[in-house]
Amino acid sequence: MKETPLQTLSTAADRLRQHFSGNKASLCSIINGKSGRCGENCKFCAQSAHNASGCDEYPFLDSERVLAECRHNEQKGVHRFAIVTAGRALSGADFDRACETFELLSRQTKMGLCASMGLLSAEQFKRLRAAGVTRYHCNLETSRRYFKNICTTHTFEDKLACIARAKAAGLEVCSGGIIGTGEGFDDRVDMALTLSALGLCSIPINALIPIKGTPLEGLPQLSPHEILRTVAAFRFIAPEADIRLAAGRLLLENSGEAAFRSGANAAITGDMLTTSGNGIDDDIKMLTALGFDTKRGNGNGQGAVCHRNRH
Repeated sequence: MKETPLQTLSTAADRLRQHFSGNKASLCSIINGKSGRCGENCKFCAQSAHNASGCDEYPFLDSERVLAECRHNEQKGVHRFAIVTAGRALSGADFDRACETFELLSRQTKMGLCASMGLLSAEQFKRLRAAGVTRYHCNLETSRRYFKNICTTHTFEDKLACIARAKAAGLEVCSGGIIGTGEGFDDRVDMALTLSALGLCSIPINALIPIKGTPLEGLPQLSPHEILRTVAAFRFIAPEADIRLAAGRLLLENSGEAAFRSGANAAITGDMLTTSGNGIDDDIKMLTALGFDTKRGNGNGQGAVCHRNRH
């Protein structure tokens, strides 16, 4: 039977993945360190105070609770652990607590540590690095052209400047976006081109699951075809990066198995606190069956390495 265009594209993307990344897969997990009441108006986000999603609201978590979660993920075989917080930028006592928590995680575990805490200053990035953080996450979300349609309280340029400050502080950067917000495929391509030019280690792709109470609640969910086509296109445009499946993975069969044959080689995983809904054991079992190696060492920033380091 003749291959469909998507099958041809996916097969070629998978060959690129094998050439540039081999069969090594990268797994990261996240904990929501501070939830709700975000002053930014991102239309897809349940944690925005502008939206009425009814999400949980709580201050920065106790350090010991975060440590327990990090240890659990480390024991399960996850490579990296991220603390994410709601808000334009973590500051004051909360930021101090975050640095103290990262110092604790750095002493007590061998996990690669990541942070996602908004549009931080250059000095804050230096403090995070000193506390043991090796990678910072700041999604572009979409193309420069479409950005104003999903957020107006900060700009695409604000995001780029944040990424530049993180890199200047010596941090690796993980940045991607969310698809299915009403953007066109050309917007996804433009976003991928921007991300590729930044020479990033990790590019997460989120597929929108419309949340009640947000402005995007009425949008249709993306089809598996659209998600796989996007994953493959990102591999072609950013061949050396880890293409990481993030939120919305359950829109694909078998937790996104087909995406790992279409150029993806990384994922957000977790037993409790991620939006992917994928358990660590199940993900490792699936990836192993597909021929991926999930057992590489990733202690304290080892593991997934920046293939390029453009500044």
